[in-house]
Amino acid sequence: MAVSESNNAGRRRRRVGLGRWASAALAVLLAIPLAAVPSGAQADEEGAQPTLISADSVTVTILHNNDGESKLLADVESGFPGVARFVAAMRELQAAAADAGPVVTLTSGDNFLASLVLSVSLGREGPMYDSIALSGVYDAMALGNHDFDFGPDVTARFIEGFDPSIPFLSANIGVSAEPALAALAERGLVAPSTVIETGGERIGVIGAVTPRLANISSPRNVMVSAVLEAVQGEADRLGADGVDKIILVSHLQAVDEEVALVAELTGVDVVIAGGGDDLLANPGDTCQAGEAPVSPYPMWVDDAAGSRVPVVTAPGGYRCIGKLEVTFDADGNVTAAAGASIGVALDRDPDATVQTTAVEPLTAEVELIGATQIGTSDVGLEGRKPVLRTQSTNVGSLMADALRVRGRHLAPGFGVPAPQVAVTNGGGLRNDSVIAAGTVTVGATWDIAPFNNVLVTGSVSRATLAELLERALSALPGASGQFPHVSGMTVAYDPDGVGQGIDRDGDCGLIDPVGTRLRSVTLDDGTEIVRDGEVVEGDPLALATVDFLAGGGDCYPLRDLAFTRLGATYQQALADYIAEDLGGAITAEQYPVDGGSRVLALPAQDGPEDGADDEMPDSGDAAGSDFLPYTVRPGDTLKKIAAAHLGSSRRWPEIFEASKGRAQAYGGALANPDLILVGWVLRIPLVG
Repeated sequence: MAVSESNNAGRRRRRVGLGRWASAALAVLLAIPLAAVPSGAQADEEGAQPTLISADSVTVTILHNNDGESKLLADVESGFPGVARFVAAMRELQAAAADAGPVVTLTSGDNFLASLVLSVSLGREGPMYDSIALSGVYDAMALGNHDFDFGPDVTARFIEGFDPSIPFLSANIGVSAEPALAALAERGLVAPSTVIETGGERIGVIGAVTPRLANISSPRNVMVSAVLEAVQGEADRLGADGVDKIILVSHLQAVDEEVALVAELTGVDVVIAGGGDDLLANPGDTCQAGEAPVSPYPMWVDDAAGSRVPVVTAPGGYRCIGKLEVTFDADGNVTAAAGASIGVALDRDPDATVQTTAVEPLTAEVELIGATQIGTSDVGLEGRKPVLRTQSTNVGSLMADALRVRGRHLAPGFGVPAPQVAVTNGGGLRNDSVIAAGTVTVGATWDIAPFNNVLVTGSVSRATLAELLERALSALPGASGQFPHVSGMTVAYDPDGVGQGIDRDGDCGLIDPVGTRLRSVTLDDGTEIVRDGEVVEGDPLALATVDFLAGGGDCYPLRDLAFTRLGATYQQALADYIAEDLGGAITAEQYPVDGGSRVLALPAQDGPEDGADDEMPDSGDAAGSDFLPYTVRPGDTLKKIAAAHLGSSRRWPEIFEASKGRAQAYGGALANPDLILVGWVLRIPLVG
């Protein structure tokens, strides 16, 4: 356990002028283990003798996790203990902490995720298994983007299934236009914030969710507002009500987003981040012990008033529990914080109640459905997230073909033209693994296609299709869920071209710069749709996709067009395509690992003439470049990447120097060698 100090004592909280938090100058101070500091004391930054904490101080234990994502069943081989072991570990920590003082238990969102497990829950009468398993564990829960993936009615069903009821928090959403959520809001079960009374203390808890919610999930009529103003408003209101200990549980997709937010806030004492799967840990911590953390636990960030705020988060899937002990003085200022990231043991005893009421019945239903064989594959099916979101793969091509071909079967029954082409997004394909060659089961199709996405078809102009593809390619070389997988056509793009500017935090409108990546689109019959970056005039096309994208998800420009729902989910389309249209046989010839390179990066142009500007292109993958692009994956550190690609972990500074300050997709840049994010593209010097 590391002990870290905070120099907040005696500072008065004040409201300061608020600028754009995305451009804030951040001061991230990493926690330093101070083993010699005695209990009940704090040390200053210069290492002077510690001063005793006031007798009027109080230490609050915060237990937390995030991104449970319906990982209810144990998968020991993959490192997931299951929710019953998680609950057993959490209850032990709660009991031990209660003997010492106030305890608060929180989670920062993405409490469930589309999967075969969730499908079983949604198909049963009564509460979802996620709700049953988690009942009685938390004092409050934040809402994440995945909690809206099936629409607000399913969000409401999840909340209603808790016994006893608890509040679900997000300050930057409005639910008045959604009847089920509005009814819960009237009961205080959906709220911007709450006050938890524990051990004689009043602890304020504020929630927040990513402002991109409408573009990456399905919140329907839930209104989403800016995070900074909403959170600051709640902090001010709680402070005016006499609450002087305030925790933010936020789901902004990556811990660096919370770090940036804190720099513009005042009055928030502790932040629990979610959505990034980032590991913060100290020597001796048991969470993901074999992986290198991105930072010690906790991180420290200066807020807008100069007060230091501890920021914590954890890997998801019920693998880890964070334990943060925060000491407040009599005025509610943070004077010290100590913490550990605790792994849930894979071999520990599960909670008996959760095991019998949720895990055992769920396991029986999942096994019955998931084991049904629908075919075989003679090739491994590549669906790992960093690959699927940057290039064609056979999983992406398989899904796109399923949408187009099953759409052709179903369209006549709805009186609409059969689709000529299909597009789906990498973010909708979720197995995040290579499915081994061999038997293909119904369960595998659920792993690939777990959402409640419905197959739709509609007419699009050639210009709209070109704009869609330009948008879908805009985040490259970063790994992004908008990356397109196509059927009925091939797409060629220039990796050195300019990515289209998109207002992702707003209405998805086009902004500068103008995209120049899309070079050609050719139908399978040879018809040219785009040639040399220009749209070829001609008839519109019948497009098959999923309703999430047809509604403008991932900023695809389809929201204002008419689409017909064809009565099948994309999982059903995939399973039927494999079993019926492929006759149960997925071949390497038809579906090579690279998916047939249907979305193809063009080779780099010849280098400049002598004396011309020879600056390296941003993509870094041009022939003759001095660098190799590398997309960061879960568990990566600069040392690990250097060891794998440069032959020695000690060469990590070379990667840092080559990559620092380079803008990444959706903003942010490498500035701290201990903080790299999944999906970032780094430059690795080529070994001579």
